[in-house]
Amino acid sequence: MSLFSRSKPNDQRSDPVTPLTPGQQEQRDHALELLRAGVGDPDVEFRDDQWTVIDALVNRREKVLLVQRTGWGKSAVYFITAKLLREQGRGPTLIVSPLLALMRNQVMAGKRMGLRIGALHSGTNDRFDTFVQLIRDDAIDVLLVSPERFANQQFLDGLLPLVLEKTGLLVVDEAHCISDWGHDFRPDYQRLSNLIRQLPPNSPLLATTATANDRVVEDVREQLGNVRVSRGALIRENLSLQTMNTMSATERLTWLAQVIPRLPGRGIVYTLTRHDAERVAKWLIARGIDAHAYHADIVTADHSDSTEAKKGLEAAFSTGGLKVLVATTALGMGYDNPDVRFVIHYQTPGSIIAYYQQVGRAGRGRDGAVGVLMSGPEDADIHASFRTGSLPTGIDVIEILNALGEVDGATASQLMANVNMPKGRLDAALRYLSVLRPAPVLRDGRVWRRTPVAWRSDYVEHRDALIAMREAEWEEMQRYRRQASGCQMRFLLTALDDPDPPERCDRCENCRGKPVLGIGLDPDLMRQAHRSIGETAANVIAPRQQVPKDSLPIYSFPTRIPPDRRAEPGRALGRWGDDSWGDRATLGKVNDRFDDDLVEAAAAMIRQRWKPSPPPAWVTSVPSRRHPELVPEFARKLADRLGVPYVETFAKIRDTAEQKEQENSFHQCRNLDGAFEIVATPDGGPVLLVDDMVDSGWTFTILAMLLRQAGSGPVYPVALATTRPRDS
Repeated sequence: MSLFSRSKPNDQRSDPVTPLTPGQQEQRDHALELLRAGVGDPDVEFRDDQWTVIDALVNRREKVLLVQRTGWGKSAVYFITAKLLREQGRGPTLIVSPLLALMRNQVMAGKRMGLRIGALHSGTNDRFDTFVQLIRDDAIDVLLVSPERFANQQFLDGLLPLVLEKTGLLVVDEAHCISDWGHDFRPDYQRLSNLIRQLPPNSPLLATTATANDRVVEDVREQLGNVRVSRGALIRENLSLQTMNTMSATERLTWLAQVIPRLPGRGIVYTLTRHDAERVAKWLIARGIDAHAYHADIVTADHSDSTEAKKGLEAAFSTGGLKVLVATTALGMGYDNPDVRFVIHYQTPGSIIAYYQQVGRAGRGRDGAVGVLMSGPEDADIHASFRTGSLPTGIDVIEILNALGEVDGATASQLMANVNMPKGRLDAALRYLSVLRPAPVLRDGRVWRRTPVAWRSDYVEHRDALIAMREAEWEEMQRYRRQASGCQMRFLLTALDDPDPPERCDRCENCRGKPVLGIGLDPDLMRQAHRSIGETAANVIAPRQQVPKDSLPIYSFPTRIPPDRRAEPGRALGRWGDDSWGDRATLGKVNDRFDDDLVEAAAAMIRQRWKPSPPPAWVTSVPSRRHPELVPEFARKLADRLGVPYVETFAKIRDTAEQKEQENSFHQCRNLDGAFEIVATPDGGPVLLVDDMVDSGWTFTILAMLLRQAGSGPVYPVALATTRPRDS
């Protein structure tokens, strides 16, 4: 899905069709008027094949899979088609898209054509009955729906039958999401094959995507039925590509601070994690660059609601109030701004398809643009976590089915007590099982129930094949990054099965024989960047407020933790893989000794940046049977540096499995239940509770409750680093 695109003179090719009759020409001219109204440009022309597809849908009621590059104008096709069908007396168009929150520009263009458009997704407050009445009154032309609505029984029973009875066109946007071979597979999309079978005879269907290779195209064709494929060239003619060797976080931050001020226009810096988006944005702001982080949970000074915050950031970026958005994939499919002049990847995406989609945010206007691919030593671990976290294992599935088979239904939260997996992976497994045909589980409101259907045991082989494919995609991405010769644009297009990739683009660094953006790193700026990482690496350790029901039977703590028993917000000095204190802490744990620089850094963080109030009056530590002296030794030194006493308050009275092996809150709590006891009466003043690594935060939560219960003052958790990313 993409914005209405302004064709450049060298892109104004006529559609390969036979001469039009006067009536056909009149219809085409009217469609062109609609395009120009939507774009707001009286000189725009149809791109190659745009009218051909519109004609096939409007006049021959065909089913079409449209594969065209980002920015080509796929949304123009379905909005113009919707308008022409309505003018013929046909019913409203139903558009299924995962990107409704990012379709603001496209919807505005559709409204300029005179279309009445409504959207039903998690970001809207409109009720189902509102849309039911609009459809009955024939007062809506286009209804946009997120795929997750097809798992909602109220939608399935109330609104959908009415829509299908009257619909004039079904549009499946981002159709690669249907295919589990695609890079952005969404199980809810697989419900669409059943929806298509319910369409009235001769109903036209349009499926659109910019990111589908041959394998995904064939999978989508198989699931949608007999569809005609319209596929165009994917080359980005205005885009100059460059790749860089693996660099540390310090080197990447330095490079960004030197290069971005010299680049014309606005651009996007992509990161793999929210934490990195925040870090890079803070660094750029400190260097005087107008930047802001953008991710799924972002809030701003003006908006505490993330949806409104993202709207505000997009508006500021579009009007020039921001030079840079530092974004995760939350700013991915669906976002369209023709004035993006550069896209820089701070970390490497997991596949060529994902990279093409993101770097393609640049170069949609008439001016030249640049796409730079960086990489860090942390990338491979992050992607390994993404790959396994998104796909439940065969054991996961068996555990879920066994647990549901023993009860008459259970919520996801109740299932977590019986299956040791993160909530994200549990939800993914339940969605996967529920879209199988026939399905071994079904959803009844918030409750999941087992059906008599046997589980398909071939899932394990299919999952292994998917993981192997994604590992191969990652290796292909590495080959692109390391490509020393040959056109980089051609490499991307060949990997995407473009039917006719050019030998050379004459714009990438390999075709040019030199970097597009060549620059040496400033040593002084590198020192500032490294210091910035150390100073901004501290992560807030948010206090837990609720204990999973029945997870701590020995301690018998209340489910709702009273405020006077909770830990205070704490701090982790560093973060795993942060090129600063997190790496030093990881090395110290391997060597069974934390160096004195970590003591100094922790003391400086506490005194100069954190400044907990009231200040800590004493220090204690989390005991360990595996490394009995590692953390206490560090905590004693920290106490000396802060000028307060150290008290060894706890003993660990039984062995436990490692917390990182416990995948959800219930199991993390149960693993620690009854494992610790207080052996020294705590001081009544505020205390620093020290550990080396923090993962789930439950160790701090439980020990803080024990301390407060025994008469301690406020408890401030302190860790040297967060652990590496979990699969979830």
